[in-house]
Amino acid sequence: MKSLVKFVNAAIVLVLAASLLAACGAPATATEAPAAPTEAPKPTEAPKPTEVPPTEVPPTAAPEPVTIRYANWNLGTEEENNIQRQLVAAYTELHPNVTVEFVDMSDPDKKGWDALLTAYAAKGELPDVFMANNVPLYVQNGWLSDLSDLTSADADWANVPQALKDGFTYNGKVMGLPAAQFIMGYWVNKDVYEAANLDAPEYGISADDFFATATALNNVDKAMLGLDEQEFIIGWYPNTQDSNLKWFSFDGTNMNYNSAAFKAGIAKAGESKPLTWQGLTDEQKKNFKSQGPWELFMNQEAGVRWDASWSVPGWVKDAKFNWDFVGIPGGTQALVYDVIVVSKTAANPEEAYNFAKWMTFSTEAYAKEVELAKAAGSAPKLPISVDPASIELYKTFVDKPGLNAALENLDSSLVESLAKVIPGYIQSRWEGKPGIDVGEDKDVNMWYMFNFVNDGRFKYEDYAAKLEEFANKLLTDARATVNK
Repeated sequence: MKSLVKFVNAAIVLVLAASLLAACGAPATATEAPAAPTEAPKPTEAPKPTEVPPTEVPPTAAPEPVTIRYANWNLGTEEENNIQRQLVAAYTELHPNVTVEFVDMSDPDKKGWDALLTAYAAKGELPDVFMANNVPLYVQNGWLSDLSDLTSADADWANVPQALKDGFTYNGKVMGLPAAQFIMGYWVNKDVYEAANLDAPEYGISADDFFATATALNNVDKAMLGLDEQEFIIGWYPNTQDSNLKWFSFDGTNMNYNSAAFKAGIAKAGESKPLTWQGLTDEQKKNFKSQGPWELFMNQEAGVRWDASWSVPGWVKDAKFNWDFVGIPGGTQALVYDVIVVSKTAANPEEAYNFAKWMTFSTEAYAKEVELAKAAGSAPKLPISVDPASIELYKTFVDKPGLNAALENLDSSLVESLAKVIPGYIQSRWEGKPGIDVGEDKDVNMWYMFNFVNDGRFKYEDYAAKLEEFANKLLTDARATVNK
């Protein structure tokens, strides 16, 4: 009890002392009493990530092995290993599941390409992808795949010139792919014109001016011809007189052998003979180094040469003079092409198309061809899908004003390769026999009539109407068989 009393007294003393000390200092500011202590919070737990049940990712299945049987006449030999073979190898490197098997198309008995294909078709062994020599025949035989769905979704196809697309379309179906395109026309040696103090013809020159320059340059005594050959004039000249007529008077449906424009072409070819190799006498030929018209251009003994762009790699490599492309007077050119088709019996049509595209109009393949041509010290073919990038690649090898102008004007071309795509054209132009006897030559064919038209054996006017009627009946009958 005494202890408790002592504790209370001590407490009172301490309180009084504290009050006295506070009274001596600054007046205190009232503060709120601290809140009663609460239970310390538990540490916050980090939220658990949403758990996704593991999904098993199946391994990517390896592409199924595919063998594509391929037939072409441009593959050369294994030892040569030309650019075409190298392009095939490049494709299989990019697609290791694909094997390309070359079909044996050797022809010791000279049966011809179509006869060899027919033999394979009879055995059920038609190549999956093959070069086409006569597309109408293959369409008629039911050999070919319709590629319309595949080309319609293909960006590279959009840049293929319309003239090519039209050639391979039958009854609205795309039945072939352009394997190569070559522009054909006159190529000029500018140096020989400069040496003669004459203006060289250029792309777009009129027909009249073209023949005037050829006449001015022509000097047989000095081994110089204005033109190289006579025969090609009949093919292109009618178009300069009637724009509705294309190559050799074909208007898209009929031949116009009895037209004034075609007759003018025959007459112009006859008039031009003295400017060509065909107009030289044996004595005059002794003035020339050339042994034939094919040598005149490279020997600088003719102002122009009728040729196609397949000769450009050789000129890039070997020509010692300034050359360019003139084309067809009037501002156009002939177009020559090869065709690759896909067989209807191909086991894998889509893969066959992919390979066929690589060998034809693929811009990716064209870039590879440019690389291979550069390594070979040569030049590539013209691109088929004509986009700006491919044109620039081509210009790294060949950059000529006339050639560049032609590449910008391809849709106006006169298609020369009609035999490959127009039903009945072969018969109406060469093989058909219209029932004509010329002197001792009995039952001559169409080739005879045009080959000897300026040789004085007959008057063309006497036969023009009959030739046209005969040719157009052949075209009409053949067209009906393939619905072209």
